[in-house]
Amino acid sequence: MKPGHAPAGPRLSTMLTRPHQLVALVFGIGTLPVWPGTVGTVAGFALFAALQPLPALPRAAVYIALLVLGSWAILRTGEDLGAPDHNGIVFDETIAMSLVLEFVAPGAVEWIAAFALFRLFDVWKPWPIRLVHRTGQGGFMVILDDLLAGLYAVVVMRLAVMPALAWLAG
Repeated sequence: MKPGHAPAGPRLSTMLTRPHQLVALVFGIGTLPVWPGTVGTVAGFALFAALQPLPALPRAAVYIALLVLGSWAILRTGEDLGAPDHNGIVFDETIAMSLVLEFVAPGAVEWIAAFALFRLFDVWKPWPIRLVHRTGQGGFMVILDDLLAGLYAVVVMRLAVMPALAWLAG
């Protein structure tokens, strides 16, 4: 990107001719004018649902393949848009939220809490998430800060939210 120039915005027409953008922008979600990261996080629920018919080991293999594919797609799309972690790149939120759901109990209250916690940590970026976000280069590093936000969300769910819900139900 040239000094003094703003990064390019993602365009649906361009995305349709570049498969890596189709992945990184999660089929156009990243082109939304408002809240693309939040909507990309919601897409994580769809990814989670789509993978549930698979047994655990093949599902893990698909997640690994998606991390590799997503890392490449994010790197290329960041180059196209002139910003390595452009806010239109939402694949990282989608896969991280799907992985969060793999580790929390099913249920509307649990999933809403997990969603809220993931978004909180993804936006707030407590240590070391902020460090990874600031220093990370490349597609996987863009994903890594969201994976860490997801890990924080899972830990809080397991240590506080899920026990509190069990106690209230109990």
